[in-house]
Amino acid sequence: MKRNRFGLKRIDRYIIRQFLGTFVFAMTGIIVIVVVFDVNEKIDKFMAPEVTLKEIVTDYYVNFIPYFLSMFAALFTFIAVIFFTSRLADRSEIIAMLSTGMSFDRLMLPYGISAGIISLAMFALSAYIIPPANAKRLDFEYSYIKKNKKPEYAGNVQLEVEPGVFAYFDRYINSSRMGYSFSLERFEGKTLVSRLTANSIKYDSLYNWTIIDYIVRDFDGMYEHITTASRRDTVLNFTPSDFLISENDCETMTSPELARYIERQKKRGIGNIQTFEIEYHKRFANAFSFFILTLIGVSLSSSKRKGGMGLNIGIGLGLSFSYILFMTVTSSFAVSGLVSPFIASWVPNLLYTFIAIYLYRKAPR
Repeated sequence: MKRNRFGLKRIDRYIIRQFLGTFVFAMTGIIVIVVVFDVNEKIDKFMAPEVTLKEIVTDYYVNFIPYFLSMFAALFTFIAVIFFTSRLADRSEIIAMLSTGMSFDRLMLPYGISAGIISLAMFALSAYIIPPANAKRLDFEYSYIKKNKKPEYAGNVQLEVEPGVFAYFDRYINSSRMGYSFSLERFEGKTLVSRLTANSIKYDSLYNWTIIDYIVRDFDGMYEHITTASRRDTVLNFTPSDFLISENDCETMTSPELARYIERQKKRGIGNIQTFEIEYHKRFANAFSFFILTLIGVSLSSSKRKGGMGLNIGIGLGLSFSYILFMTVTSSFAVSGLVSPFIASWVPNLLYTFIAIYLYRKAPR
């Protein structure tokens, strides 16, 4: 059998084309359907005079489609494998391949290559390309669809600005960029050496803040030095985004940005970052899921069944939806703090890897 320069046989190239072609066709079809339903659902918002057609297309749907692709790519990879492999089995093409001496393990090579291509593409999308697109999409939604959904208020905020320096807000209002009942405490070891209290503080840009009506108490043994003033511009190593946290913010950060954000927030003592950690680990776990679901799909659909292709698709959808449901449940455990985000992201893959191996061993040889 003729090979190309990559060592792939004609049958390998045929399976890869069928796999990727069916995946692209399935995703294209579902995207068209979803966009139609989404337009129908939001048509009243889109008809508002302040919304232009250009914004709807370029700011929303151009960025909505990649987001949807990454969300359901694993499921439709599975459906594509089930669909075209069942068709091969019904036409006895798999039997013909195996009868020529090709082993079932060798048959999995083009499937693995196809899953790898999709996995790498989807990881690149979810880790680097989709987050900036999500930022534009969410800005559009906040402006025209889900108005006033951005966090505008925070109360009882405490964070570590730098080692030994802690900031506190009684409340912060984002619309006015004002924080109230602000304090900044500096420690050396466990000893408080300085404490600043202010009626209010105003955020300017980047790390620039203006402290208003403040008192500074410097402690030197038994002595206390007090300084008061009405206004002072200063640089503090935090911004409102560090404590005005929305559950969607993690979707707007690339993977390197997520890693830096998580590390910075942990150092500052901010604990409500489970959603960000889940998103970070889930991107890597999802990349691995394409191989698991491909193995399950081939194992289920590589032989003829009395129920035909419909039975294979039914069993496959049941397994894939249970996989998605399991991921959702473990993620909720991580958000509540019952398990670590890393475990929550990888346990579904571990469990379904065992299922995939079992089905693979049961597959016809």
